[in-house]
Amino acid sequence: MTIDLLLFYAFAAMAIGSALLLVNIRNTARALFLLFIVLFAMAGLYLFALADFIAITQILVYVGGVLILLIFAFMLSNKELLHDLQSVSHRFITIPRWQALIISGAFLSVMLYSVISWSQTMPEWIESAQMAGTVISPSDNNIQALGFRFMTQYVLPFEIISIFLMMALIGAAHLSRKEQHT
Repeated sequence: MTIDLLLFYAFAAMAIGSALLLVNIRNTARALFLLFIVLFAMAGLYLFALADFIAITQILVYVGGVLILLIFAFMLSNKELLHDLQSVSHRFITIPRWQALIISGAFLSVMLYSVISWSQTMPEWIESAQMAGTVISPSDNNIQALGFRFMTQYVLPFEIISIFLMMALIGAAHLSRKEQHT
């Protein structure tokens, strides 16, 4: 089994598994975070369909914009839903957290494996494009070159920055919802 096939199956399993959990979960906040995983896994599948622009658009628009807007609107809209999140058991790991840990671990392992393997050797489809002479040179101004850079060489820093921005947005929404103590 090649790395390409392994990554494809990993992204497909993450997308299907997260989507199944998403439609069966009753907690809206957890459903939004599962939607994040589904949308990102779909972007990975778009890469395998050689639709780099659609994959980058998926990440930038849907994951980076629409999903963050949904989380922000959720946090500012309904206090009862947030109270349900806070009333969860105070044990370190409960059943829903195990699911989140498994999905997060799978997501992180796929990303790290792809970054490590692509930093050592490039995938076959990129090498065949280099041999055929269809690779875009750095002087070309094309979205495909940006897609290759974002999804191979700079995928980990790109995602770390997006997670930090999401954490800052959630923190700002939480601080704005604090009730005044008199």
